[in-house]
Amino acid sequence: MSQFFAIHPDNPQPRLVRHAVEIIRDGGIVVVPTDSSYAIACHLDDKSAVERIRRIRELEKKHNFTLVCRDLSEISNYARVDNAVYRLLKAKTPGPYTFILRATAVVPRRLQHPKRKTIGIRFPDHAVIAALLAEHGQPLMSVTLMLPGNDYPETDAEDIRDKLEHQVDLIIDGGHCGVEPTTVVDLTGSVPLVTRHGKGSTEGLA
Repeated sequence: MSQFFAIHPDNPQPRLVRHAVEIIRDGGIVVVPTDSSYAIACHLDDKSAVERIRRIRELEKKHNFTLVCRDLSEISNYARVDNAVYRLLKAKTPGPYTFILRATAVVPRRLQHPKRKTIGIRFPDHAVIAALLAEHGQPLMSVTLMLPGNDYPETDAEDIRDKLEHQVDLIIDGGHCGVEPTTVVDLTGSVPLVTRHGKGSTEGLA
């Protein structure tokens, strides 16, 4: 049975944040609030945890996970970014965007797009996940928590507990999250390409 932490969405309790990170480091999968919807996340290098998430979401092998980062200081380790792209990222982060970038060799191949060798990267504007990332000291892998057969992500932590308490290791209640997905921006070409219109404004992207 999963653990359930109520973490304040604006002032996360350090003790609970530390405990949550211990669970992640021990191979746990965790439901976390973000600035667009609830997501399900795990340690970057934990193949077993990633496969558990795939089973919960019933994802195909080709489905891309998103790398959730604390800030731009981590970006060069995981993605190839030139000066123009860096300036765009700086202007739009943190926020409800997923940026598609060329992956570096550090990113496990199983987490890259199989043909394009790209990775989705997120910098959420939410205090709880920001605190988790700061304590963990490295990015997390995540996908939106949208259960099989549903058209929208989960928004209520108590409902998530009813549905997933035997399948995940921790559910973090960070308050109500919306159902609008991130705006997805492909930055692998010569100009930004918005491939999904979501919560993030597209002003300045096209």
